[in-house]
Amino acid sequence: MGLTKTEIFADEQNKLAVAFKVLGHPARIAILQYIIDKKACICNDLVDELGLAQATISQHLKELKNTGIIQGTIEGKSVCYCINEAVWKQMQQEFNAFFNQDVNISSCCK
Repeated sequence: MGLTKTEIFADEQNKLAVAFKVLGHPARIAILQYIIDKKACICNDLVDELGLAQATISQHLKELKNTGIIQGTIEGKSVCYCINEAVWKQMQQEFNAFFNQDVNISSCCK
């Protein structure tokens, strides 16, 4: 299998694809929902809440943080994560623009 040739696609298409990919795992959705509900969290809370291994939670947090959706601050021996509101709002706008496109369904698809 060859590499994906992302350079042939528009920046907007690549950015949207990355956002969909990072949100494409149910554990990451659950993590985001938990953080939104609690307004902030500590990683150990996620282990107790989701029932996944610490290492698994850490990998998902890393992916979310790498895309900027969440940000973390170190407090003693713990890292507290929260939603990065600027990135969140930008993603909302991009998703809305994508899903609000007019779709003309051809008669052959009915």
